[in-house]
Amino acid sequence: MRGGTKGWLWPALIAAVLIGAVLSIGVGSAAIPPARAFAALLGRGDPVERAILVELRLPRAMLGLAIGAILGLSGAALQGYLRNPLAEPSVLGASNGAALGAVVAIYFGLASSSAALLPLLAIAGALVALALLSLLAGRSESALTLILAGVAVSTLAGAGISLALNLSPNPFAAMEITNWLLGSLEDRAFSHVLLALPPIALGAALLAWDARAFDALTLGEDGAAALGVDLARTRLRVLLGIGIGVGGAVAVSGAIGFVGLIVPHLVRPLTDRSPSAILWPSAAAGAALLLLADVAVRVIPTTNELKLGVVTAFLGVPVFLVFLMRERRLW
Repeated sequence: MRGGTKGWLWPALIAAVLIGAVLSIGVGSAAIPPARAFAALLGRGDPVERAILVELRLPRAMLGLAIGAILGLSGAALQGYLRNPLAEPSVLGASNGAALGAVVAIYFGLASSSAALLPLLAIAGALVALALLSLLAGRSESALTLILAGVAVSTLAGAGISLALNLSPNPFAAMEITNWLLGSLEDRAFSHVLLALPPIALGAALLAWDARAFDALTLGEDGAAALGVDLARTRLRVLLGIGIGVGGAVAVSGAIGFVGLIVPHLVRPLTDRSPSAILWPSAAAGAALLLLADVAVRVIPTTNELKLGVVTAFLGVPVFLVFLMRERRLW
């Protein structure tokens, strides 16, 4: 292995990401031959085809790449930090908190008044959820305490979402909230890319900061502290990274589950199993998985386009069960 991973892993991941990106740009309801698509991307050719590729499919591909990467990275970081193979952003309440913030923006009509309010409230919702998590967990550095507090926060945020659906002023508002909660990259533009990329990049940087600390935490809190890890600062960076990164992703895509849970399990057998070796491969694998899932929602024949969150759930459950049966003796 090189750098804790098998030598062919990174070439395979890069190829998967490139294939996913090419398919995401090239596949859709409007069939555009490769030569004309290439010309359109260079600013030539038919203006309608150029608009489809550059204004609709390219931003969708960029968002799939970025959102899949942060979800995969978040799942790997949390599994390393909590030493729990079932950890993902929803475990700490970040996903539901971000979803609740976005639902508030939709419910009160704030999203239609300003495009920036939806991502801002989603990030705020995730950070408020994580602040409540820290308050409930107190000074304890125990992973179990954080998980139990996260379950409580996630349940509370989920109850808030249900309340918004129950009290929605009309069926159309409830439908809009429900469609958003199912997760999708449909009809996204470069404005969404500009809104999502800064928080995703900041969140990814914060999560990658503590890669070595995650390795030290495999020895337990006391062992990591003995090696010089500042547990309080590590927790703060992890929580901020999850809140900002996942909040920015959820704000433009809606709720997309299972990516952060499944991807580290796909990558882990191809590494030395140390948390630091899993982080960036999980980001690349998450990007490839979400790109390919987004292509699937376009090619599966249905009356209405499938929602991305539905496809990732159907893909994630069987894959997770297979890897759980294979890997259960190795944890």
